[in-house]
Amino acid sequence: MKHRRISGRRAAVAGAGVAALVAAGVTFQSANASEPSRNAAPDVLSAPAAGKLASTLVKDLGGDAAGSYYDPQAKNLVVNVLDRNAADTVEAAGAKARVVANSLAALDGARTTLKEDATIPGTSWATDPVTNKVLVTADRTVSKAEWAKLGKVVDGLGGTAELQRSKGEFEPFVAGGDAITGSGGRCSLGFNVVKGGQPYFLTAGHCTQAISSWSDSSGSVIGKNEQSSFPDNDFGLVKYTASVDHPSEVDLYNGSAQAITGAADATVGMKVTRSGSTTHVHSGTVTGLNATVNYSEGTVSGLIQTDVCAEPGDSGGSLFSGDKAVGLTSGGSGDCSSGGETFFQPVTEALSATGASIG
Repeated sequence: MKHRRISGRRAAVAGAGVAALVAAGVTFQSANASEPSRNAAPDVLSAPAAGKLASTLVKDLGGDAAGSYYDPQAKNLVVNVLDRNAADTVEAAGAKARVVANSLAALDGARTTLKEDATIPGTSWATDPVTNKVLVTADRTVSKAEWAKLGKVVDGLGGTAELQRSKGEFEPFVAGGDAITGSGGRCSLGFNVVKGGQPYFLTAGHCTQAISSWSDSSGSVIGKNEQSSFPDNDFGLVKYTASVDHPSEVDLYNGSAQAITGAADATVGMKVTRSGSTTHVHSGTVTGLNATVNYSEGTVSGLIQTDVCAEPGDSGGSLFSGDKAVGLTSGGSGDCSSGGETFFQPVTEALSATGASIG
């Protein structure tokens, strides 16, 4: 988000954020699935529209739904189902159906087993609708003995899970986008929001856990924490305490800004963009939902997983798709030279938990 000084000690902060960067290493493989034919082509949809349709179909299908993702090339929604009757329902709604082997209940059961038996620092797992499996990742800090334990647990889950190794390391970093600073660290705004008619901003929860009072780059205090959630979640709400402008936009680091008019849920396959102070603006794709990351500081669940690169200082920044806010940077691995993966706290969840709204 943009951050510019205004006369009379006014500042405009509208930001990209700071948070933890985590290692992942996700690969997509062909799912054990068939693709039923249909008489009419699937509807052409935008990613946000596909997300809304997916939510509706999940409710309609109940236990017959097995995940969904957005195909950006074909511009349509692909929905995994368990039988031909469910496929007919999907196709009648304008989406593409795939009959797959693993139900959401089976995948959720695998996640529960992993939580109970494999919560090891340096690991993560996320449901991947493309492979119809739970992809489990171990970073380079996971020992041979821990790797063997993970392998045993994953093997016991049969065809519902797959284990892979990442060259990176799950590690939190504090630094960020349009900078906000406090005693002990530097972070960045995610999105400007409104609550009870008053201006606030969202940033990463591990930032607000460590820092309670925030200043702009000049050192002038601009806000104090209102609410913080980390681990489990990774979001924080900060109330402006100084006279500041708070435009709902993201800094694009080219002299312009992207207006943000609302929030949207992520969909696998959605094209997204991240803004942060270290590497500025980078784009990529949502690769997984409901991801769990086991930081050394604690476990965070329900995250958006992407192939967008990030580096220390980008954490906590804005993830957006068009004019819609999608996520707050929580963690990742790699860098923007060799590539990497980044996890994001869903903005819709943070808004719901804090009672704030984009504005």
